Amino acid sequence: MTQNIYDNDAFFSGYSRLPRSVEGLDGAPEWPTLRAMLPAMRDLRVVDLGCGFGWFCRWAREAGAASVLGLDVSENMLARARETTPDKAIVYERADLERLTLASGSFDLVYSSLTLHYLENLKALFAEAHRALVSGGHLVFSVEHPIYTAPGRPGWSQDKTWPLDRYLEEGPRSTDWLAKGVIKQHRTIGTYLNLLLELGFTLLRVEEWGPTDAQIAAHPEWANERKRPPFLLVAASAG
Repeated sequence: MTQNIYDNDAFFSGYSRLPRSVEGLDGAPEWPTLRAMLPAMRDLRVVDLGCGFGWFCRWAREAGAASVLGLDVSENMLARARETTPDKAIVYERADLERLTLASGSFDLVYSSLTLHYLENLKALFAEAHRALVSGGHLVFSVEHPIYTAPGRPGWSQDKTWPLDRYLEEGPRSTDWLAKGVIKQHRTIGTYLNLLLELGFTLLRVEEWGPTDAQIAAHPEWANERKRPPFLLVAASAG
């Protein structure tokens, strides 16, 4: 089953205080880049894998999506999403993304933000996403950059200068982030991209995100993220 760390009380409490939890998409520094990788939203049928508090689901509707399905394994996340979403065109459901089944050709956009690095069986999910997309439909996702998932040491050093060890050794890594023993699945950039290609996706854009000069001017604390990219962003289309 998909790791359900977000229903851990300590983790959820800490996560709820993060800027991206309080401010939504505007609190996610990578959002402007990720947004630019999305197709025009008008009349799209959208599914959000790991929808969390539903920020993207609500944005998609505001941008013109016809319907949005938000899926998450966390009851805490879904409860918060439902509380803040009066729109009947947005539906939230609990789902184990490791065992997900979606109707064939039922979506125009599959979206996921900072969720897929928790999944062990990513190939199965990518295959399901491809099957669920109409021809020419889009998959757009972000994950923690493999440079960050590779070390797998508990906690964070103050300057985030850990050596890049065991990069080619893929598999689970245990870290202490908001709670003890959070498991993330380390994969190389090559694995992410080759999985998509093997399943018939066409790569449209790949970004190793880092803050712009303007973002650093507004948030000097983000300058440290120039040392190595914290996020990998990918857009692909189904053939």
